[in-house]
Amino acid sequence: MNGLPADMLVEGCFVHATPDVNMVVKEEMVMGIRGGKIMFFEPKDQLDICCEKFDMNKDVLIQLKGNQFVMPGFIDSHAHAPQYTFMGTGGDLPLVPWLLKYTYPTETLLNNDLAFARVVYQKCVDRTLRNGSTTVCYYATISADATKVLTDVVESRGQRAFIGKVNMDMNSPEGYIETLEESVKGTQEFIEDVLNRQNPLLTPCITPRFAGSCSSDLMAELAKIAQNRSLPIQLRHEGNQCMTSCYVEFIVTLLPSALTVEIQLKHQFCSGLQTILAHGVYLSDEELDVIKQRGTGISHCPNSNFSLKSGILNVRKLLDRGVKVGLGTDFAGGHNPTMMDAVRNGVTAANVLTFTMSKEEIEAEALTYKDMFRLATLGSAEDNVNDVNDDDNNDDDDDDDDDDDDDDDDNDDDDDDDDDNDIWKFIRILYCLIMCQAIEQMRDRIRRATGSYEDLLTTVKKAQAEMVWSYHKIARTFKDDHTRHYTRKEKERQTREVIGK
Repeated sequence: MNGLPADMLVEGCFVHATPDVNMVVKEEMVMGIRGGKIMFFEPKDQLDICCEKFDMNKDVLIQLKGNQFVMPGFIDSHAHAPQYTFMGTGGDLPLVPWLLKYTYPTETLLNNDLAFARVVYQKCVDRTLRNGSTTVCYYATISADATKVLTDVVESRGQRAFIGKVNMDMNSPEGYIETLEESVKGTQEFIEDVLNRQNPLLTPCITPRFAGSCSSDLMAELAKIAQNRSLPIQLRHEGNQCMTSCYVEFIVTLLPSALTVEIQLKHQFCSGLQTILAHGVYLSDEELDVIKQRGTGISHCPNSNFSLKSGILNVRKLLDRGVKVGLGTDFAGGHNPTMMDAVRNGVTAANVLTFTMSKEEIEAEALTYKDMFRLATLGSAEDNVNDVNDDDNNDDDDDDDDDDDDDDDDNDDDDDDDDDNDIWKFIRILYCLIMCQAIEQMRDRIRRATGSYEDLLTTVKKAQAEMVWSYHKIARTFKDDHTRHYTRKEKERQTREVIGK
């Protein structure tokens, strides 16, 4: 393995994370390694016994100095190799203008000049390795050939990597967009290339850029490939909040099937597949339930979230709900390719979230460097397999029976609450239907649109305002009806009280 001896013995201090403890420090330990695999990890006084058991020669023993320690390699769960060339730029821009000004032109350049792409990828991979990232989940470009170049470089350096040819067949600039057929063919070609290398360190990864750049037909085809090949999936997801944030101009043009992560995971990408969602800042509770059920992991990218003004992920909320969370640099959205920076920014993000919390909430929500260390190593490494946990059976049936003795007034109040819930549930459903219809209309408008990007953006924002106005108009109508309904119910209740007295 890249010049490493077949056997290695290392004695000294070791730092790692376990499922139960975020950071464990073990001193005076010895580790035996053979062919890149850990054979034993024991107190150093067991060295002779272990060497005899595994037929290892103590001549290969490396004794660490007092200020040295061994730890697992960092696992960067979200990074864009082509964007290494312009890190630190565009901090003044939200996502879509940043993509148009920097990302797409750079990725197009790498597609057209494979020699230059090789130079960029060599610098990128070397930098991540120097900073301790022994495993990286890479986004490449839409070109299968350019993505193969990245794979060549990663393989030559001995880094473990999940590598994806990016897929984009809609809402993308001219010159950097694929047809559905081109995207599927290029993806299959790249997968074959990686699998034929028979390198256990390399894994091809299904990589739709994000839902706004992939048609529902393409998402369905990619899901089939992932299922048939048992391949992992990586994609970006901010959440529904983005409809009113930095890249609304993309989100409002989506197919209805791309509106929520629930449908992306439940309909497009089935359970049992290893899936990483990058960012996930604005996921709803319902979406988090689906994510947990599907065994999907979230890649927390705090540097990028700050730099592109995407928001702050509440990591503690995800962890408390049993959602898997790893850590990513997301360069060049993030301006630093090192996982130590991701750890620092992760702690900062958690601290910022506490600004509006009470003392009790701060104590409950606090995250430290130990938590982020776990996310940067074990958290990113956890297999995202199907570990569906059935909901616990409800043990409150007896309590429900006790409620039968409640008086009629309480039952009437419950009826009022049920009416209230039903009305607002209906409003939300109606809102979703309006959104779906409006989104379809928006897609047609954009296909027929002419003029500059700014003109198109103005059209999109105007249509979004019309959608919001329609929703509020309907909501006000139903709220007025509900108020009249509640007033009538209240008068009836007061009348029953008087009669009862």
